[in-house]
Amino acid sequence: MAKPTGLLTRPTDERTIAVLGDVYRFLTLGEDTAGQYSLFEAVIQPGGGPPPHVHSREAEGFYILDGEMTFYLDGRRHTAGPGGYAHLPIGLPHYFRNETDSPVRMLISVFPAGFEKFLFEIGEKVPVDTLTGRPPTPEDVSRLLEAAPRYGLKILAP
Repeated sequence: MAKPTGLLTRPTDERTIAVLGDVYRFLTLGEDTAGQYSLFEAVIQPGGGPPPHVHSREAEGFYILDGEMTFYLDGRRHTAGPGGYAHLPIGLPHYFRNETDSPVRMLISVFPAGFEKFLFEIGEKVPVDTLTGRPPTPEDVSRLLEAAPRYGLKILAP
């Protein structure tokens, strides 16, 4: 049996993407963790966040570093500030929205890994120091809706 090795990473330009105006800086990908999980920092600008959706393959964890994020979990509204954590199991309808006037910075863990491939497919690479992506276009939304089923993701009507 091979001896386990450690991993020390930092976000890079190659691992930083903008998706629908939000920025994601990947610390680990599935290829780094033998598919066990991925971990990334998200910078969500005021009004930002994904559409309502359900994951059929992975659970998610959200740890708030800066700002206050509003989570809608199975139709219920919750807010979390610095130090707050949200665990979202597979199959839970949810979305999150920055309903404040300041950016929110949080760590997102996805387990098992794989969802990051969806984000890389629909996003665009940006420099690691980028704080906001460009506003989403109808083409961006179409690309998201087309790719989602391939990753076991169901987009729900807002």
